[in-house]
Amino acid sequence: MSSKVKTGIILILLCVIIAVVPLAFIKDSEFGGSDDEASNAISSILEVDEYKPWFSPIYEPPGGETESLLFCLQAAIGAGIFGFGLGTLMERGRNRKEKSK
Repeated sequence: MSSKVKTGIILILLCVIIAVVPLAFIKDSEFGGSDDEASNAISSILEVDEYKPWFSPIYEPPGGETESLLFCLQAAIGAGIFGFGLGTLMERGRNRKEKSK
């Protein structure tokens, strides 16, 4: 692995750490969204008070904004992996066409 690749990986990890670590410790960062409103409306209609969750989460973020950050980070990582795979496949196809000429 070249030093440029190692430096790039270290910088990406540093950016992720800088973005996630401070928000993991922010308390009461709760902002309601459409999901909360929908679940409140459904529970008021059905009056389901006997609901028992099947499991509990492994990590409970301290607030809603931290949860949103983690969701966005997950989406960005997934988009990066998808884009890398798509680019690799396109370059592979171009290389095959060039070799066959």
